[in-house]
Amino acid sequence: MLLGYDLSRCDWFDFMKTFSIVVPVYYNEMNLLETVPRLLELANILPGYHLTLIFVDDGSGDRSLEVLLEFKNKYPENIKVIKLTRNFGSMAAIQAGFSIASSDCVGMISADLQDPPELFREMLDYWEKGVKAVFAVRQEREEPFFQKKLSNIYYSLIRRFAITDYPNGGFDFFLVDRQILNEINRIQEKNTNLMTLIYWLGFKPIMIPYTRRSRIEGKSRWTLQKKIKLFVDTFIAFSFVPIRMLSILGFVVAIISFMYGVFILYYWLYFGIDVKGYVPTMLIMTFTSGIQMTMLGVLGEYLWRTLDEVRRRPLFVIDKIYDLPKPDC
Repeated sequence: MLLGYDLSRCDWFDFMKTFSIVVPVYYNEMNLLETVPRLLELANILPGYHLTLIFVDDGSGDRSLEVLLEFKNKYPENIKVIKLTRNFGSMAAIQAGFSIASSDCVGMISADLQDPPELFREMLDYWEKGVKAVFAVRQEREEPFFQKKLSNIYYSLIRRFAITDYPNGGFDFFLVDRQILNEINRIQEKNTNLMTLIYWLGFKPIMIPYTRRSRIEGKSRWTLQKKIKLFVDTFIAFSFVPIRMLSILGFVVAIISFMYGVFILYYWLYFGIDVKGYVPTMLIMTFTSGIQMTMLGVLGEYLWRTLDEVRRRPLFVIDKIYDLPKPDC
């Protein structure tokens, strides 16, 4: 039985809409014991929908996969588990879930339950009215002051230098239509911010404000290193500002150097120059060397991402799919 529906009937899809929720999982053993039942309860407030939960184990080193398979054995009609060969990152894990989802619309939520799953009911109401993208935008966060401040700065920079109308609080809890899902699966872009990519597609979204809860169980694996990578990926993928700033900076340094060279030549011709100037020479050399190394670093980021795209390596590698059972006809 599918939470009240008889899977033995082959025409059950004829009267039900299909809705999948993709949940990336990475060291979430403690959270899953609460997250999975809470998501399954959504079926009670989503009449007329066949609910499928797609959990993507992104190379967890704890018992996350075992916990998911235990739940799958209890609810085989509603849970699908994807096991990746190793940790490919949260964005790749989400895209792996998207590649498997075959429903009319798809939602995404984190496994730590900092976002309220019940909000999917309101998202589906908008989707039924023809809205193809519904984003739950973080209006407030139950997080430490310093962490909230960094997040606000990050999204302010996105609005200032990348996408001017991007949501102030950002989002990673959303629902999208099958059409958007197909576009994301077709693009297959690496080293990107998936949420920003969805927004960049241009479908007019509905934004629902909410308060993001603090994490109760487990320890977050969203490290500073991963946050920095996402920051760099976002700006390189969606803004030309870094490369343009280097071009402008290089031009300004070149002009200043040229003017200083003219000044030295003039002074030598008319006044002569003794063997002096070690300090200013070293200052100029260290300054210009620092500028050059910074330029090379930014250029290297662009070149590395270009190489990564050209190599055409897959975004993720699926080890095994624990699929839904097929109805008997």
